[in-house]
Amino acid sequence: MKSLDEFSIKDRRRIRCVLTDIDDTLTTEGRLTAAAYTALEALQNHGLLVVAVTGRPAGWCDHIARMWPVDAVVGENGAFYFRYDEKQRKLLKRFLLNAEDRAANRRRLEALRTDILSQVPGADVASDQSYREADLAIDFCEDVDPLPWSEVERIVDLFNAAGATAKVSSIHVNGWFGTYDKLTMTRILMDECFGLDLDRDKASFVFVGDSPNDAPMFAFFPHAVGVANLVQFEDRLDAPPTYVTHEPSGAGFVALVNVLIEACDRDV
Repeated sequence: MKSLDEFSIKDRRRIRCVLTDIDDTLTTEGRLTAAAYTALEALQNHGLLVVAVTGRPAGWCDHIARMWPVDAVVGENGAFYFRYDEKQRKLLKRFLLNAEDRAANRRRLEALRTDILSQVPGADVASDQSYREADLAIDFCEDVDPLPWSEVERIVDLFNAAGATAKVSSIHVNGWFGTYDKLTMTRILMDECFGLDLDRDKASFVFVGDSPNDAPMFAFFPHAVGVANLVQFEDRLDAPPTYVTHEPSGAGFVALVNVLIEACDRDV
């Protein structure tokens, strides 16, 4: 991974959209700082699209899409996107799977939940599970004592053995039935809402994240960025980002925003 300092002014001037993870990328020790929130707003004020791409649940994403300075939210690791249409004064919701399939999958996940918690002592269902539509989140360090990595891998193995997809964030193992991921729904969102071809236009995007479940985005975007705390997962990444910030978490996000805005201001 290159230092963020090596992100050239020429490449930064091409950026038109910032895609960002939330937990431990925007947030710092579980909290959204004023500086990180202000940085989101600053991006929009400079004419950039801003999209949160997160593993967090539909209930949270409803609030984020309505209330935060973002243009849309991709949630539950790609299960849906939400976008607030200010002209219609309506929240637009686009799920990859229909309601019937989601309900059937939730029943399968409920059985899997019982199996995982019985086999991995110390793990628990994430505190935001009741707000989820499409996946099961198993907490391994957010509201429980941190589990050793061998137990995190055990959770992943149990999901996989049941035929589910499993991704590890900085706090949860998220599992779902389906082959989609963050990149899948981001591609759909950009086409349906903004008329952008992600494959053609990917050099005009930045994605910033911090954990293994961001690997599909790191692999796809030439200007992917990891905040400094990503290095704890470096040997567990299927694909690393091109750049890494000097600062961790929200401070790293702010540092990225500052260099992007510097490039915007040079264009004025």
